[in-house]
Amino acid sequence: MNILLLCCEGGIAGSTMSISYLAKGLARSGHGVYLGCRSDTLLYQLLCKSDVRCVPMRLTKRFDMDDMKLIRDLVLENGVSIINAQSSYDRYLSILSRWIFRLPACIVHTRRQMPRSDAGPLQAFFYVKGTDRIVAVSGGVSDALTKKGIPARHITVIHNGTPASKYEGVNSDLTTILRRRYGISEDDRVVGCVSRRKSQEQLLMALELVKQPVTVLFVGIQPDAELEKLRQRLEGKHRIIFCGSVAPEETLSYYPLFSVFVLPSIMEGLSQALLEAMALGVPVIATNAGGNSDLISHGVNGFLYESNATERLAGLILTALDNKELRRSMIENGRRTALEEFSVEKTVQNHERLFTELWQLKKRKWGIRQLPEPSVGSGAL
Repeated sequence: MNILLLCCEGGIAGSTMSISYLAKGLARSGHGVYLGCRSDTLLYQLLCKSDVRCVPMRLTKRFDMDDMKLIRDLVLENGVSIINAQSSYDRYLSILSRWIFRLPACIVHTRRQMPRSDAGPLQAFFYVKGTDRIVAVSGGVSDALTKKGIPARHITVIHNGTPASKYEGVNSDLTTILRRRYGISEDDRVVGCVSRRKSQEQLLMALELVKQPVTVLFVGIQPDAELEKLRQRLEGKHRIIFCGSVAPEETLSYYPLFSVFVLPSIMEGLSQALLEAMALGVPVIATNAGGNSDLISHGVNGFLYESNATERLAGLILTALDNKELRRSMIENGRRTALEEFSVEKTVQNHERLFTELWQLKKRKWGIRQLPEPSVGSGAL
């Protein structure tokens, strides 16, 4: 099967990594995979030397005729069966390209974050009418989409996955360098957060209620005015370190520094950072929002708390730090969750199954006989 992935974003984010894992996995399973994205993005750099064929596109607006013509040419010249749009502008472009040029391909939109826009029933109608299916990366995203007018029958939940192989080469030398850089000893209690700006103030507010001194590492951001004000209030009580933006290949080396991982985000579709922490044996705490509850079973492989319940968050941090038996159990269960239940192999196989189902339905509906049958690979990476 030939598959065209479209993405107008592709910067440093968990969604970028998830798309790259999916694209590589589909290609290694024997499918022809094409990626349309901007050539200056991290996603393009991650995939341009792989088995995925990367095609530079502008993808800077919803109605770009040149981009739509390029999508047309890719579909018709390469026998593309599935167009899988991953982000905002390419959702519009994929639908409009098929309508304008009558393209013989299925359209699948993937929603990787909790939907934020509220364009009303007209947009919901456009997306449903223009797609064959919408993939939500978690039950939380699926529920949010139905509340915005997308019928549940039009949504398929396929969880993000994480590849076990990426954890085999964590750079321990870099971890040692980071430990020295930030003055962290083996005995320090370290709370880690790897994320773009996503409600980190909740963590700092919770730490006002934690008496025992801890070190906090915010990986991925520098402080804005709100976070700096909170940091100053905690001076002399806790160490708060903002590490700024970190290259993806270096991020994993931070996790061995963490005693506990906290993700206070309320917009996660299904967090790669949580999967990384779990895979690397760090107990996790996250808001009971978005796709976090798809990953975390409270008290089994991590903790969940209601957003803005900072007193509750403070208590869970202390429990995760001090309860050795519970820590051991959560670490063991977390590793199993990340590496077995949320493997990339399962993600790829579920996409293959959906894409094949949609293509067969489309062929029967349109009476397409001349195009080749889609082949389903083994899903092995």
